[in-house]
Amino acid sequence: MKRLVGILAMLALVGVTFTASAHEMHAAPAAKDSAAVTKADLPPAPAAKPSAPASITGEIVDAGCYLGHGERGPKHAECAKQCVAGGMPMCLLTSDGSVYLLTMNHENPDPYNKLKTMAGRTVSVTGAVMMRGGMNAIDVASMKGTVSQARPAKHAAAKSEAKKS
Repeated sequence: MKRLVGILAMLALVGVTFTASAHEMHAAPAAKDSAAVTKADLPPAPAAKPSAPASITGEIVDAGCYLGHGERGPKHAECAKQCVAGGMPMCLLTSDGSVYLLTMNHENPDPYNKLKTMAGRTVSVTGAVMMRGGMNAIDVASMKGTVSQARPAKHAAAKSEAKKS
């Protein structure tokens, strides 16, 4: 008799376990972790139409160091060049603090590739300006390096000193 009661108790326990498992399978899925958001979870974005070409002047920075801890300028130029050479995206930081992701123009990649060697320098970039999801970007169609006012004066003074000697 004890044996029969034990078997029935075990069967009842197994039945409860199976019932709970079946209930969990039909329950609504748990809320997704915010870090696991997929493209399907996002609302459709409006089509971004590139604007007419514009010229924007600013400093070439690598996205990782600038966004991560504000690194920029001549003291950080070598690190930025290495980061960009390693595949880190480049950005253009303007004097008013705006940041533009630089994208390569598929028809002419040369200006974009030249910018990879100019991290830490101030340049003027011309191309279609785009914005999507709060991010600014400029498709690099052309570029021209600019020189700060201090450099030409020092350079000119050095040349005139060399001529006097």
